[in-house]
Amino acid sequence: MATCYAPMTNMTPRIPLGRTYPMPSVVRPAMKLVPGQSSSLPKQDNSISSQSPLSRFMVGKSRRDYQLGESIFSQGDPSSAVFYIESGKVKLTVVSMSGKEAVIAHLSANSFFGEASLTGEMVRSASAYALEPSSILRIDKRTMQDLLHHEPEFAEQFLNYLLARNTRIQADLVDHLFNSSEKRLARLLMMMANFGQDSKPIPVITKISQETLAEMIGTTRSRVSFFLNRFRELGYIDYNSVGILIHSSLVNVVLHD
Repeated sequence: MATCYAPMTNMTPRIPLGRTYPMPSVVRPAMKLVPGQSSSLPKQDNSISSQSPLSRFMVGKSRRDYQLGESIFSQGDPSSAVFYIESGKVKLTVVSMSGKEAVIAHLSANSFFGEASLTGEMVRSASAYALEPSSILRIDKRTMQDLLHHEPEFAEQFLNYLLARNTRIQADLVDHLFNSSEKRLARLLMMMANFGQDSKPIPVITKISQETLAEMIGTTRSRVSFFLNRFRELGYIDYNSVGILIHSSLVNVVLHD
């Protein structure tokens, strides 16, 4: 599924809270990270150093660059490899029998995906698309199994990665079940900027459309537009021709009961 993007150029005055004012259909945020308390945010996927063991396996792996919106694999494709994001971002989506699509994951660099192939999955249960220009390493199933069997340190890192992501998925489920869409959006923005994480904050998140944000938190684009304007009115974020500036005070939305 390809999405068309255009740079944000909206420089209009702030909008009253009681109105819904549509922002440009695409947000290209350059995030200014301001230190603040955000310990309530769950830890994201742990980075994993896979370059050393992977470099020793010359057979069974390949590297490819993907452009924005390009498909990496589609739901129903044969499941015979694991993928590793060297740079860029990837989103995973599923489509129901009725044709409804949902975003189930947003993955950044140093993340694995497609690991269900190791459990006997014959066909892909989800689709993967590049959210921005990305460099992806494809590792054949057999090669990945050899790595896990013969590289104990790598196997431990991979297990820790899977456990951390499972914890993140549980936190996301609780967020969807009990939190408002406004709080879910605030939490998503702060996590995308690595607030409260051990890893270095990501200053720039490029080409994330309002449609994608809406899919990720389970609401509509118009609600995302309204909440972004509300956050700006409250001084939690600001944006200009470059993108969105996020202040640590946005955590107040996440912590508010």
